[in-house]
Amino acid sequence: MPVLKVLYLMNHAGKAGTERYVESIVKKLNNKEIKAYFAYNEEGLLVENLKALGVETFRLAMRNPFDFKAAWELNMLCRKLGIDLIHTQYLRENYIALWSRLFNPAVRVVYTNHFILENNFILKKFNKLLTPLEANIIAVCNRGKEMMISNGVDGSKIKVIFNAVDPDFWAKPIQSTLRQELGIGEDVFVLLCGSRFAYDKGHKFLINSLAELKKMSGEKFVCVLANDGPFLEPSRQQVKELGLEDEVIFIGFRKDIKNLYYGADLYINSSQHEALSFAILEVLGSGLPIIATDMGGNGDIVNSGTNCGILVKYDDAKGLAEAINKVMSSVELQKALRENALKAVREKFNLDKMIMETYNLYRESCR
Repeated sequence: MPVLKVLYLMNHAGKAGTERYVESIVKKLNNKEIKAYFAYNEEGLLVENLKALGVETFRLAMRNPFDFKAAWELNMLCRKLGIDLIHTQYLRENYIALWSRLFNPAVRVVYTNHFILENNFILKKFNKLLTPLEANIIAVCNRGKEMMISNGVDGSKIKVIFNAVDPDFWAKPIQSTLRQELGIGEDVFVLLCGSRFAYDKGHKFLINSLAELKKMSGEKFVCVLANDGPFLEPSRQQVKELGLEDEVIFIGFRKDIKNLYYGADLYINSSQHEALSFAILEVLGSGLPIIATDMGGNGDIVNSGTNCGILVKYDDAKGLAEAINKVMSSVELQKALRENALKAVREKFNLDKMIMETYNLYRESCR
């Protein structure tokens, strides 16, 4: 069976979950089942990481979804490299890849949709028009598939393949330095949130819930907020206004995320929008209990079947505080959630399973 030449196409090659998704696939398949290439517009951490894996990378300006110049240049790049399949991650790049097929119909396009967002009227019309040019479409969660169908995408082209992580890597314990680094005592319950400080990640809601938790609980706790972003300073100001300086610690962007997981007792996902969060899966793979908002694909992960965490209503500060207090005050519940977290990742969100399903879809798309 010949090796497939796959071009991964992204506008911004940053450091979020989608980038981890692409890097995971490349790590597992490159120079084995596929030969991977990468084209991008805005440089970021993913470019460095893929270069370190020996992947050839190319800069391709992509101004908007209707950039026909970019589509022509993409077509020429694919011809030069002998590309069999383009794997796109966002609407802009997906449209450009589909337009490029007008010049080079032999190349197939697979699109992974990482968001659950309603499109406007114009995009819905173009989704319906362009879907026939797609070989296959991946939704990373069930709600993502439902939203795409409502956005005009042909549901018969969509396959749900859950995001996943490597259970062997995340479950292998390490000695965390987090408590020592931050001077946190062993009698203090450590909450962790590693979401980027963006408008939809719910930090305001989370901090409000900590104020509620402080009122209702006699337990010692601290919440470690990792990462950076445009809403970092407003979050710092909110903490001061609520008098939570002793309960909240900001530590900035960290690469040693596993070290943080193994130093925490409970992870909080307070997002307003989610598809299927890699951070949540990494957390569970580390055996860390989680409380997450009942948004997007979170219900595919945390439910009565997996019993690995608690779902709460977004922006219900008291409800989140009560859920945290419930976990914080029960060692038995913590133990059960940890065991079920590890089981869920091994059985349902296993990286090898995701990679094989994705590769099989590549092969199906190129028939």
